[in-house]
Amino acid sequence: MIIRILIIALLFGLNLNMPIEKVYAGQLIPDEEINITVYERINPAIVSIDAELDDGVSAGTGCIVSSDGLILTGSHVIEGCNSVEVTMFNGQVYKAEIISKMGKNKDLALLKISPKHPLQTIKFGDSGKIKVGQKVLAIGNPFGFSGTLTQGIISRIDKTKGRIQTDAAINPGCSGGPLLNSSGEVIGINQSIYNPDNNISNIGIGFAIPINDAKQFIQLAKVSKK
Repeated sequence: MIIRILIIALLFGLNLNMPIEKVYAGQLIPDEEINITVYERINPAIVSIDAELDDGVSAGTGCIVSSDGLILTGSHVIEGCNSVEVTMFNGQVYKAEIISKMGKNKDLALLKISPKHPLQTIKFGDSGKIKVGQKVLAIGNPFGFSGTLTQGIISRIDKTKGRIQTDAAINPGCSGGPLLNSSGEVIGINQSIYNPDNNISNIGIGFAIPINDAKQFIQLAKVSKK
């Protein structure tokens, strides 16, 4: 504890004679400020998705990629569904149309809603520049808890399979959500977790599809629609 206080004092120029309770009261460290800024900026562009199936509901997350209501998510979230509902961060609900989807390998899909006003959108990053060890943030709706933020690092980059491995918590309901860098740019679309209990819970091995693959998918979908 003493060492930690000394480090904080050196970083922030704190008075070492200040009582311990004063050191922490009301102060945010730079890493916390980054997390808060990214979350507050990006969360309005993240939605929860409920796809109605014959035997229940498939829940996931989506990213708004255009102000007129184009939403990127995972294709397995809406696979075999009868209808799709999208819930905005403010609780507003829309019926969504499936525009395009890929197979399980890439696991991406595009939905479209018709909002009354322009929507806030995500900002694309460049997954070709990511590094193992860099900090990442994930926003999703695990087990129905909407707007949940988690953090971790990039644990591995599998270029052969086209996957980003991360230890940021990605639980059921987070599929289709964004994997973000510290600048708030989306560098991946969260897809799945791996663990011994049939993917019931997260143990620190999650996977995301590189955002550069998603950008190509979106572009091809727009071209094919013309």
